Amino acid sequence: MAVAAGDLDRRIVLQRATTSQDGETGQEIETWAALATVWASWRRASARETLAAAEVAAAVTDIFVIRWWSGVSDLNPKDRVQYAGRTYDIADVSEIGRHEGLQISAVARSDV
Repeated sequence: MAVAAGDLDRRIVLQRATTSQDGETGQEIETWAALATVWASWRRASARETLAAAEVAAAVTDIFVIRWWSGVSDLNPKDRVQYAGRTYDIADVSEIGRHEGLQISAVARSDV
C-alpha cells in the first residue's frame, strides 16, 4: 500500500508529553509539546456511544496515514494527535510497507 501524496490533505499535529517545572511551586508538571505538524489522510474507523457511570459519552476512532519520516518513526501510544479541534489518544501505530508511511489509529472522546 503506497502513500499517495494526493491523499494527504489534512494537517495534524503530533504531540509528545514532556515535563516542566511550575514557576510558583517548582513541582514538575506534564505538558504537551508539538513533535511535528504533518500532512495526513483521515478516515473514520468507528463511532460508538457508551453508558458508563450514568453518563453518556461518545468516542470516535479515526485512522490517520502519514508519510514515514525518521523524526516520528518512534511515535507510540504515549503520544497524541490534534486534528480539527479534537485531541486524540493514539491507540496503535503501524508501519506501512518498508518506511513508506505510518498508520495511526487514534481515539477521541466527545462529550456532547
